[in-house]
Amino acid sequence: MIGRREFQKRRKALMGMMGQQTIAILPTAKEKVRNRDADYPFRADSDFHYLTGFPEPEALMVLLPGRKNGEFILFCRERDLEKETWHGRRAGIEGACELYGADDAFPIEDLDDILPGLIEPCERVFYTFGNDSESDQKITGIVHTLRAQSRSGKHTPHEFVALEHLLHDMRLYKSRSELKVMREAARVSAEAHVTAMKVCRPGMMEYQLEAEFLYAFRRSNGHPAYSTIVGGGENGCILHYTENNQKLKSGELVLIDSGAELECYAADITRTFPVNGRFSDAQRALYQLVLDAQYAAIEQIKPGNHWNDPHEAAVKVLTAGLVTLGLLKGKVATLIEEQAYRRFYMHRTGHWLGLDVHDVGDYKVGEVWRELEPGMVLTIEPGLYIGAEKDIPAEFHHIGIRIEDDVVVTKEGHEVMTDGVPKEISAIEQLMAE
Repeated sequence: MIGRREFQKRRKALMGMMGQQTIAILPTAKEKVRNRDADYPFRADSDFHYLTGFPEPEALMVLLPGRKNGEFILFCRERDLEKETWHGRRAGIEGACELYGADDAFPIEDLDDILPGLIEPCERVFYTFGNDSESDQKITGIVHTLRAQSRSGKHTPHEFVALEHLLHDMRLYKSRSELKVMREAARVSAEAHVTAMKVCRPGMMEYQLEAEFLYAFRRSNGHPAYSTIVGGGENGCILHYTENNQKLKSGELVLIDSGAELECYAADITRTFPVNGRFSDAQRALYQLVLDAQYAAIEQIKPGNHWNDPHEAAVKVLTAGLVTLGLLKGKVATLIEEQAYRRFYMHRTGHWLGLDVHDVGDYKVGEVWRELEPGMVLTIEPGLYIGAEKDIPAEFHHIGIRIEDDVVVTKEGHEVMTDGVPKEISAIEQLMAE
């Protein structure tokens, strides 16, 4: 579990970069209606959670570097016994300070009265525009009001600064506590994938395999980090297939992309395996090619290498293998230059991972691919998705394969956090035969 001291450390680091006479304003996410009077389960905004750990809706964080009366202010809901009887407990104003380390806290209903006075003496406002239009209008409205009162002596901030420019770079580097949580999310996710391989049988429905993941995640007090993908046969060729309502057939592969979220941190694992427990010759050839590409990509993860190095390594292996199998024709170097592989491999080899499945952080610094450094966490997920066009041999039709693991950059090289799930052909077949 990530404690109060780490959240405090993050806020201090951010305020150190902001400088004096500045203010950072960050609202949490809003509750969203699922249908009629039923809401989706609330999940805090990732940036807001990163700095506060505060889990409730209707909250807003303010940071004021150097403020004598306290630098961390939290606006939140007050305690209300009647509403808490219906909808659950609240931290309240006192809890915001005692439980979450706020130096000062105010009712969210008082925001319009208090926030202008906090903004007024500041030179720069750090804020993230574009997440919520209502909050955007509120912040800009306050600044415009202050400007209109400048002749009466009101001070006006002269600059808006994108808060995410600083904050998202901070989030890119995971601390020991963060990695501990992510390893646990990876472990829970891996166990669910192993269970899915063990119980899979021809005739099952895709949603029955999905149920194994929902059970495993909730049993560990987690939630799905994203909508689980269970794609049997040609459904595995749909990158974001989530209907999960078809029957699994003997002789076909099933692609499962699913990861748990624990304490708001995500795991992201994909495995592909035969529904009946045995790979056909064509499935075996394509699967081994994707696996070789993944191994080549993972070997490129080490400090000093660049973000795109794993992708380039995977593309080289995949393109050469597709030529060997007769699915591409020509010289490998030329095919790579022409991106001919994109007919069968149309996505990147990975993405940052953390509080968001597709986590924040720049992939380039200027025009140069970002250099990998210890503490960064990324996925490695090459794949092949073969259609049923006339120029493709029938044995390869409707085969979708993706193999994805979560990898942290270490001082020595890398650590695969999700290696608890088999991915070698022999290991998968042995597990499914048990």
